[in-house]
Amino acid sequence: MAAKREAEELLMIEEADAWFEYLEATRSQAESRYHEIEPWAWARLSQRLRAIRARRARLRPAAA
Repeated sequence: MAAKREAEELLMIEEADAWFEYLEATRSQAESRYHEIEPWAWARLSQRLRAIRARRARLRPAAA
């Protein structure tokens, strides 16, 4: 049970890190540069969140 809880906490940290990476990439950009960077940053964020959701889904059946 403790291992599952630790794994969930690590996934939450990784999810927060993904959002911070997105924010860092898009913050303080000039409008023209923002339009270049934002699609890449959003795609990267989406990819990371999908991977986190997949790992989280694999954790749930193991506990049942």
